[in-house]
Amino acid sequence: MDALDRKILDHLLEDGRAGYAAIGDHVGLSAPAVKRRVDRLVADGVIRGFTVVIDPDHMGWTTEAYVEVHCQGAVSPDELRASFGKVPEVHVAATVSGPADAILHIVARDVRDLERALERVRDETANVGHTNTSIVLSRLIDRYGP
Repeated sequence: MDALDRKILDHLLEDGRAGYAAIGDHVGLSAPAVKRRVDRLVADGVIRGFTVVIDPDHMGWTTEAYVEVHCQGAVSPDELRASFGKVPEVHVAATVSGPADAILHIVARDVRDLERALERVRDETANVGHTNTSIVLSRLIDRYGP
């Protein structure tokens, strides 16, 4: 990956819908040259996919929380992934260092919906001892959204 690839990636991060010609104008390449580079970045696994970022407010998702999951005994990351994947309100899940075994980012319609999602997390995940939930009051920085 060289400096031009980085410029292309920066442009795609800024505007994922930009066409090859627009990107080419920005980085000083032709549209076919940009397409070849993007195709190579996809083939090399640098670009893992293309997606849409949805504004949670427009979907009626007004409550979000970060949840620490503390398990009793050993639970593998594969087991956690499978369990958390059954709860659609879980938007991000990761194993972490420290006292918690995993942390979740949950997005829900309201506090009641959040509570139901937390119950499903506890029911679906083996050996959950307890969870600690922090409800988001306001986002200060979001580098993954518009």
